[in-house]
Amino acid sequence: MTATEKALSSASSGRAGIAWMLLTTLLFVTQDATLRVLVQTYPFPEVAWARFAVHLAIAFAVVAVRSPSHLIAKRPGIQILRSALLAVLTLLVAVSYKTLPFVDVAAIANVAPVLVTVLSVPLLKETVGWRRGLGVLGCFIGAMIIIGPASIVFQWAILLPLGAALCNALYQIVTRLLRGGDSTLTTFFYTSMAGTVLCGLLLPFGWVTPDLTGAALMVLLGALGACSHFCLIRAYTAADAATVAPFGYTSLLWAVLYGLLVFGEAPSAFTLAGGLVIVASGVYIFHREQVRAREGAGKGA
Repeated sequence: MTATEKALSSASSGRAGIAWMLLTTLLFVTQDATLRVLVQTYPFPEVAWARFAVHLAIAFAVVAVRSPSHLIAKRPGIQILRSALLAVLTLLVAVSYKTLPFVDVAAIANVAPVLVTVLSVPLLKETVGWRRGLGVLGCFIGAMIIIGPASIVFQWAILLPLGAALCNALYQIVTRLLRGGDSTLTTFFYTSMAGTVLCGLLLPFGWVTPDLTGAALMVLLGALGACSHFCLIRAYTAADAATVAPFGYTSLLWAVLYGLLVFGEAPSAFTLAGGLVIVASGVYIFHREQVRAREGAGKGA
């Protein structure tokens, strides 16, 4: 493959990774909105267990039918670690929704893309240029604007989404570490395994038999979880973490929309201003990827 072909292939992979991440954020926020509705009625361990159990059932059905050999992981330790991080992340978010507004949780938890981009340097040995770093900084500033100087009074509950952000960042980093090892199907299958077991152990401490609507929402929650994490795996398979991670901030825009339409939480001026900064920063990062690809193609010509 020539230098030009490599540059064009890299650009195509970057676009694919970004597209998968954009779809991932929409699915994640839809999942979180469903989660918040459910935890108002049902214990959060029960809701989390339903989310993971349905996901595991879907994943098993898909993998077992397509290729049973993918049920065996080459790196089971990393797969379980990744699954455990997701379990803790889900539980922290579920508890957060019991005490904080929907948009606020999304804003605080979405410092994760900054953490991913920063941690990708020491943990993944990826290079982050100053222009891309500037775009990530813009995304972070946008998140801080959305939080606002006085919209959230500091309380212990804020530590929950902050902890979720750290778990999310580490989860995405570990997902990236699996690239080139286990297949997408194998990683997809193992994603919800630890969560199903961990949350299942908590079920005896609280159980509310769901009605038909509640059961349907729990099944929907699990299906959304399965689809969103499959898309996330594809995003990090297609492109490097520093490229796709900043686009995780678009989840804030979906959170604002859901907060307004589903939970009646009107966005503040800070939310709108921060959203514009995030979009602008994301577009800038995407533009820089295209410039880099064209420059690489030009050198290879």
